[in-house]
Amino acid sequence: MIQFIGLVSNSFLLVKQEKIFVKITTIFSLSVMIFGIFVVSQIMQHENEIHTYLQRSVPYVGTDIPRIEGIDGSGIKIAIIDTGVDFNHPDLFGWGDDGKVVGGYNFIHEDQPPMDTNGHGTQVAGVIAADGEITGIAPKAKILAYKVSEDGEGVSSELIIRAIEKAIEDEADIINISLGVNKTNSKIDHAVNRALEKEIFVVTASGNDGPELKTIGSPGRNFGSVTVGATYNNLTSSLVATLEVDEKSYTVIPMVGSSKLEEPISGNVIFGGYGKIEELEKIDVKDAILIVERGSDTDGEMLYFSMKEKNAVNAGAKALIIYNNLQGMFLGELIHEFMELGYTPQIPVVSMDREEGLKIRELIKKNSQANLHLFYNPDFVTHFSSRGPVSPFYIKPDIVAPGAYINTTQNNAGYNFTSGTSFAAPHVSGAAALLLQKNPELYNHEIKSLLLTTVKPVSDAYGQEFSVHESGSGRLDIENAYNAKLIIIPPNLVVNVSSKQQIVEKQFELKVINGTLEDLDVKFEGPESIKFSHVLEGNELQILINVSEEEFGDHEGKIIIMYEDIRYIVPILIHYTQGSIFVEHQNQEMFFEIYHPEEWSFAKISIINSNDGKESIITTTPNKKAFFEIHENSEYWIDAKIRVNGNSSSAYNTIEINSVPENYVKEDTVTVPEKQMGLIAIMLIGIAMFGVIKKRQAI
Repeated sequence: MIQFIGLVSNSFLLVKQEKIFVKITTIFSLSVMIFGIFVVSQIMQHENEIHTYLQRSVPYVGTDIPRIEGIDGSGIKIAIIDTGVDFNHPDLFGWGDDGKVVGGYNFIHEDQPPMDTNGHGTQVAGVIAADGEITGIAPKAKILAYKVSEDGEGVSSELIIRAIEKAIEDEADIINISLGVNKTNSKIDHAVNRALEKEIFVVTASGNDGPELKTIGSPGRNFGSVTVGATYNNLTSSLVATLEVDEKSYTVIPMVGSSKLEEPISGNVIFGGYGKIEELEKIDVKDAILIVERGSDTDGEMLYFSMKEKNAVNAGAKALIIYNNLQGMFLGELIHEFMELGYTPQIPVVSMDREEGLKIRELIKKNSQANLHLFYNPDFVTHFSSRGPVSPFYIKPDIVAPGAYINTTQNNAGYNFTSGTSFAAPHVSGAAALLLQKNPELYNHEIKSLLLTTVKPVSDAYGQEFSVHESGSGRLDIENAYNAKLIIIPPNLVVNVSSKQQIVEKQFELKVINGTLEDLDVKFEGPESIKFSHVLEGNELQILINVSEEEFGDHEGKIIIMYEDIRYIVPILIHYTQGSIFVEHQNQEMFFEIYHPEEWSFAKISIINSNDGKESIITTTPNKKAFFEIHENSEYWIDAKIRVNGNSSSAYNTIEINSVPENYVKEDTVTVPEKQMGLIAIMLIGIAMFGVIKKRQAI
């Protein structure tokens, strides 16, 4: 079953399960609405006017310039594969040729139009193309609504595939898929590939299984789609937090209702049980930073976060840390429907992972010092946003966009606050519509390049840029992409070097929109151990990367290109391994050679066809010749796991094959292992002898 990628929450936790459903998502929307009213009141106090959250995220990602020039998504059809769309909503009004929703299909009730009775698809549609009380990224774009779920209680992969095929048939320009699974689904990925082959731009949500790495599933892991993670919004609610205990950093999430600090809070860190009144009366927590466990040790007792905060305040604590009583992170809310009348949070409260909380509890001493800071950072990757990597050979997610506290269209002419990568993805779908309207002659991979190379950097709570596994290239900037004239192919790069081959050459194809390649400034930012040089020949940028020191592992860098006052960013992920796998091809065969500075005993080689993700595996030993028969022209990704002294060591390579004849057909042959051949021979001899005996008996 497929999950819908909206953030799932109640007032007290961030739910993280394999199946996440839209029906539950609406619970989050209601709980955030309570907080939304609080934040809007704060905005009104400071600005004397109320702006809906969508009206903050849309200008924040840079839609002003396209709108001034009349670019609004006109003429672009965007397919939304979801729970349908409420086409009676005044901001999305109309079904049929003259309406906002010009077509689609109801795969649940095939004799009815794809009306949304759940809300998730309507929320996604509003971010893309709302045109009324609120305004989406591309307000004049048309929508194709494909309803694959009635109530959000999951949907089969078969319906997703049918919807993609229908979108191809209906000649969609863009497909938005804000649903997925937290594992690989090859059938969905193949359907996405078919859409990409038809030059349909496909945008997928990364998922809400963060902050752990390797949490992106299908279709977000698809190589060719644009996979979108979520950042906070341009709001005073976009708080992030840092925590250091005895100079060691820990990951914490501000609770909803906590306020920005003007400067960090410092103090002794003290453990206070569950934060009950009777527990805090036994210890001195005055001017301390208190850490407590979530929940209670008494069955049936509802010890809300607001109650723990109030108890900490009354005991004199400066701040409160609440670690989970279950595995993983959670998002807590101080402002909720069960809080005491007149309650207002007074000290900052943050939540944290159980494992790290228990670690602090074990390590803290009488004089352990903690430093806690809460500050505004809208370009911060949300903790729920799923992370990569999904493969050693390409980068996911591709990009991030606002996906927290988004107010968008809801069923029955309403509006609703919601969060999740489901609502980050449609920001990018709308952006692609604007670029396609302006440049209809561009191919999908060129639109993708414009979006991915013109991003804003995204930094963590300590001012360090997020890893590509967390934020991809960076945060969507439509204005930069709209003004850009340089297309860089590929828009990001994965490089493989080893102790045997420390130097690698790569090429980028450059294309200028209305101009010439002059005054191009190129530089590299990355580890000092990586030396970079480049040369421009015609429309090809050739680069040379040399890793000079034996710091094995993964390294990140970026190529910065300045062209006509636009800054282009090309992230580079460098795999530096001890071992190597060399590959060459002759006719329709690949031949492999393994190298490792230490003696190796065995290697498993995975050969992955980048066109369809199909994986073939062979094994080899030092005295065995390793080869693989090729049946299709493609770029192949080679992943070797080399056994050295009982441990596994990785090595990577890629090879482009263009020599397979167009009409090449694999010969159907049957190979039989030697033991089986011996048994067959014995059987045949036995049958023959039996026949001779029978013949003699008949004479």
